[in-house]
Amino acid sequence: MRANPADVTTESTGLAPARLRVGDTEVARYVLDPALDVRHGPRPYLHPVRTLGGTVVTDALPADHVWHLGASLAVQDVNGANLWGGRTYVRDVGYTWRDDHGVIAHTGEVEQAPDRYAHDLQWRDQAGQVLLTERRRLAASAVAPDVWRLDLHSALTAPADREVRLGSPATNGRSDGAGYGGFFWRAAADGAATVFTADATGEETVNGSAAPWLALTGVGPGGGAYTLVVDGLGRDDRWFVRTATYPGICVAFAFDRPAVVPAGDTRHGHYRVWVADGTLDRDRATALVGSPAH
Repeated sequence: MRANPADVTTESTGLAPARLRVGDTEVARYVLDPALDVRHGPRPYLHPVRTLGGTVVTDALPADHVWHLGASLAVQDVNGANLWGGRTYVRDVGYTWRDDHGVIAHTGEVEQAPDRYAHDLQWRDQAGQVLLTERRRLAASAVAPDVWRLDLHSALTAPADREVRLGSPATNGRSDGAGYGGFFWRAAADGAATVFTADATGEETVNGSAAPWLALTGVGPGGGAYTLVVDGLGRDDRWFVRTATYPGICVAFAFDRPAVVPAGDTRHGHYRVWVADGTLDRDRATALVGSPAH
């Protein structure tokens, strides 16, 4: 089920999506300037992302959470502005619709090639004030005949005159492990998904952990099995995971306490996602994390 197309759109407002290729195969489309209601957290996002065999492994604009946009960077509380979309979690109140939605806006292209893309962005609050500036780089590379790797580098810089606080529903009072916000991947789902790390399996044990890497296996809309293997946790980051209600994984910046970007400082992130055809086991996932791209 999809949201009402009168309310949301997947097309760009004038900027053509960037396309990432591995050899002659298009593996991802990067929407730079989506025409979305501000309540859905407008921001650049990757969708569709595909395996080398053609299986779609992202979902966007699902009816259960319309603001889930493939693979993207988004945070629900950035100095009080909602740059995630949907209702805002308010302490002692719960989820509430508020006039607090900002946007993450593309401001300029830095580099474009078949296998990479780089650009500048601004994270803006509901009044248009710039909360953070960002330089983001994406690259796609071959790893094996059935695996490619996405590398996403992000450098988020706070204004020289003020720090920026990054929060989540958990840091604002929700008590059930909903520390989402950061590099988030809404996965495609035709049936149940499974998540595991090197030493744990399942949402209950993986959510909130600091395992070096995480893997999610699922089935795409065409029936093809796939596996995503992700790493890139920063020092205080944690994994946010959902499989029971929807398939989603996140490098969460503020899982149980706020993250702060000091005035004038830059928060660096490097997120790697191995996108594989088929259902991989722990040994193969471990081997991928240790393998060089080529």
